[in-house]
Amino acid sequence: MVTGRRTAQLLGAWTVFEDESGQDLKPGRSWTWSRRGLTPLVRATGKGSGRFLMAGMICVRPGRATRMIYRTQTYRGRTGEKKGFRAREFADLLTSARRQLGGAPLIVVWDNASTHHAKALREFCERNSNWLTIVRLPPYAPDLNPVEGVWAHLKKSLANLAPTRSTTSPHS
Repeated sequence: MVTGRRTAQLLGAWTVFEDESGQDLKPGRSWTWSRRGLTPLVRATGKGSGRFLMAGMICVRPGRATRMIYRTQTYRGRTGEKKGFRAREFADLLTSARRQLGGAPLIVVWDNASTHHAKALREFCERNSNWLTIVRLPPYAPDLNPVEGVWAHLKKSLANLAPTRSTTSPHS
């Protein structure tokens, strides 16, 4: 990574750590605090109602504020519905990130997810090699990707979320 940092500085590039995650839309079980004898209970009905999918990038460049760029999808299990991010969505995410980061080159660090090996995405990366460099992480190395920490924090926060429907108007 030290060599990569020097390369990023020489190119004026952003180092971009990318990862994907998902969260079931049905609430999970979690632990929380309460008064003794008053165990909080949140009931959820229905079978699996789908998944919320996220692809995120932490973008780092010396002398600049760190940025987080992300995209989301909802998967409800309907016929013909995409189950996850595909090559086209990743290509769009990378192109959008470059635009949001001022057109600077990107050094993208990501895992070995099967989608990252898709022919269409490989061809996109080759066509854009003048501004896009890909660095692959070892097969199982979540400790090397800071986006993993973002997903862990988000999922821990969502575990104790108990949304309710309001019967009053937000404008009252």
